[in-house]
Amino acid sequence: MANTTGKAFDMGLFKRILAYTNPYTRTFYFVAFSAIMLSGLGVMRPYFLRWAIDNGIVPKDMDELFFYLMLMLITLIAEVVFQFGFIYFANWLGQEVIRDIRVQLFQRITNFKKQYFDTSAVGKLVTRAVSDIETIASIFSQGLFMIVSDLLKMIVVLGFMFYQSWQLTLLVLLVLPFILYATRVFQQKMKLAFEDVRNQVSNLNSFVQERLTGMKIVQIFNRHQTEYEEFESINKKHRQAWIKTVWYNAIFFPIAEMATSITIGLIVWFGGLRVVESDALSLGIIVMFIDLSQLLFRPLRQIADKFNSLQMGMVAANRVFKIIDTDAFIDDKGKEPIKNLRGKIDFRDVRFSYKSDEEVLKGISFSIEPGQTVAVVGATGAGKSTVINLLNRMYDIDSGSIEIDGKPIRSYKLNDLRRSIAVVLQDVFLFASSIHENITLQKSEISKEEVERAAKEIGVDEFIQTLPGGYDYNVKERGTMLSSGQRQIISFLRAYVNNPNILILDEATSSIDSYSEQLIQNATEKLTRDRTSLVIAHRLATIRNADMILVMDQGEIVERGTHDDLLKNTEGYYKKLYEAQFKKDAAVET
Repeated sequence: MANTTGKAFDMGLFKRILAYTNPYTRTFYFVAFSAIMLSGLGVMRPYFLRWAIDNGIVPKDMDELFFYLMLMLITLIAEVVFQFGFIYFANWLGQEVIRDIRVQLFQRITNFKKQYFDTSAVGKLVTRAVSDIETIASIFSQGLFMIVSDLLKMIVVLGFMFYQSWQLTLLVLLVLPFILYATRVFQQKMKLAFEDVRNQVSNLNSFVQERLTGMKIVQIFNRHQTEYEEFESINKKHRQAWIKTVWYNAIFFPIAEMATSITIGLIVWFGGLRVVESDALSLGIIVMFIDLSQLLFRPLRQIADKFNSLQMGMVAANRVFKIIDTDAFIDDKGKEPIKNLRGKIDFRDVRFSYKSDEEVLKGISFSIEPGQTVAVVGATGAGKSTVINLLNRMYDIDSGSIEIDGKPIRSYKLNDLRRSIAVVLQDVFLFASSIHENITLQKSEISKEEVERAAKEIGVDEFIQTLPGGYDYNVKERGTMLSSGQRQIISFLRAYVNNPNILILDEATSSIDSYSEQLIQNATEKLTRDRTSLVIAHRLATIRNADMILVMDQGEIVERGTHDDLLKNTEGYYKKLYEAQFKKDAAVET
């Protein structure tokens, strides 16, 4: 991977980027060929200009002048054709490469374990997947091929200049080391400056994304001024990072222009003296060398500018590849296919910690028979949600074993395991799409007729049909067009149409209207019937209907049994929890 120590160029990273051009070899070679042709054609115009002056203008020979002007026109047309092919296909190649990288990056991100997202800012990931990858395209459109073309042009021009007049060429070369040194320093400074720019862009994106997502909290708690001041601070750092790059450009390019002007002065001074004192040089050669010196120094200045684009692309590629190289995957070495899953679940002395020194589950064990409904209750932070996350392998356990139908869940293919388990979360996420697509998640094997039939079976079809467009109703980003209860109903239907072997239910019926609550209760009964179900219980009805209740406290199962059995233990944890949390619900429901 590239480092950020000011190293001007990382060849290893560069080779890795070039490897993405392998599927487009023909285009790559065509662009390279165009670069070679442009370098050769570049010296032809000054050469024909020399002869137009010496053989046409000075002796006043119109035929010779017209002849060389036509040659210059043909050369110019050829340059235009190759320049078009060069620019178009270099950009096309860059877009193809970043498309492939973006697909690879997105595929990696979607397969990361949940723990990675717990510690990674969404805004930064968005920056990597969008703007950073777009910047990589500049390596091909504005960086690599442009630099190669300019270098070839400089080599050809320099060789041609030596061939025409070694004295004038040496005058030009007197200034060249100074420009080369300035360019080298400029490149190193810009590498660090662009790394800072990308960091600040990432911070800015992350801040804006998070505040827009949490705008409701910003407004409710009147944090407008506080957030404004923090944004102003981040934006100032972003501005300062960019100004640093502008500062380096403001220093370098005037120096390069000054060096070019000095070179032209030396050519005119030395060449003019030779023309006046002898016939060793002609007026055409002097004009040609002025033009050639521009062809030599202009690419050098452009190389510095193009190197900026290359550096930005390399910095962006380094950041993207860091994510691609991240080893944050759930181990998926299972070979066991899932067929006719019965749904028997066994937790055996399971221990787990999100952080190495903070154990969340402390050796819990329990069994769920096929078709049973088991409720898990406990205070906040007791480990209830962790049990759910471990069953479908959002995280992997530290020790112990989790088995389904007598086989460790690690032995099953991860996709097959998750396909057999449906999860209804308390915090429902809906995409900015239609209700139908949010239910099927664009699975082609689930038809609209199946969705409507399932909705009727659990009693939510009538509700959906009341919405404008029915199943085609667009719920907008995060389902903001629906109430929390309506979003919950959609999530139940989403689980039901997948016909899971095992149901994980983080029941959420608090703070919703009574109509939605009744629909959810009916859906819950339908979903859990004859299906192994593990439920995080928030409402008394679920607890009463459960075949077994697991009572958790500080990562341990402190009690287990049916609702009635647990209430008999007057000093038990469940009895106290029931009286504190569920008794009010009991009074309402009875």
